[in-house]
Amino acid sequence: MAQIDSLPPLRDVIEQHDLRAKKSLGQNFLLDLNLTCRIARAAGTLETHTVIEVGPGPGGLTRALLHEGAKKVIAIEMDRRALGALNEIAHHYPGRLEIIEGDALKVDIKSLVPEGPVRIVANLPYNVGTQLLLGWLEQDPWPPFYDSLTLMFQKEVAERIIATQEDKAYGRLGVIAGWRCDAIKMFDVSREAFSPPPKVTSSIVHLTPRQAPLPCTLKYLEQVTAAAFGQRRKMLRQSLKSLGSDHLSLIEAAGLEPTQRAETVPVEGFVDMANALERLRSA
Repeated sequence: MAQIDSLPPLRDVIEQHDLRAKKSLGQNFLLDLNLTCRIARAAGTLETHTVIEVGPGPGGLTRALLHEGAKKVIAIEMDRRALGALNEIAHHYPGRLEIIEGDALKVDIKSLVPEGPVRIVANLPYNVGTQLLLGWLEQDPWPPFYDSLTLMFQKEVAERIIATQEDKAYGRLGVIAGWRCDAIKMFDVSREAFSPPPKVTSSIVHLTPRQAPLPCTLKYLEQVTAAAFGQRRKMLRQSLKSLGSDHLSLIEAAGLEPTQRAETVPVEGFVDMANALERLRSA
């Protein structure tokens, strides 16, 4: 396992700072710096960007981002035990690493970022990964403050993010992600790459915001997808009943069949139904 800088190996860092991963924080640390560099490269050009990293832990990905030329990294970490290790990285890369102690779910990330392009790159804690992603996908106004998201999830979650109506994993997450971003899976990461090894394989997903997604109001799209996928085995004529007595008009407005199920409806169909719902509610 090659070293990318003169800092200690990550196993030594973990031992020195007593950084045994905590299940309560969703922690699984990547120790292979070759792999973290691959993740950093998957994010694209870094030399001109500020990179936001969530949950850096002992700093394996942080070191890779800096090694790969990130102009600046802002690392948000809520585990106080990790701050000493991160400060050592900051000393090694003077002026290029800013450490924020806090919960990424509560930090106003946009306010931390100076003028200039931003990428978000993170091995997200499994217990809050989807919640963080939805927060970034639901940014308003759109386009958002970031150029791209390069994130690690459990493979099952990654497949839901990139899914279309042709995939078994298709659901609400795939609709929201597909509406606002181009999302692709870059590669899988074996469970053996982590300490401790999780029970599942992980995957890296890269999301690029669409500059002009189909016009739609987010809250109505969320209402339609919640109703449709809340009873995904039922036909639309049944699953959309919770939206009101005019629910059949939503299906008609989208050019869909009442006998279709949610899993067969493309993103465009959900957008059309959401827009029809907004018109009904505004009348």
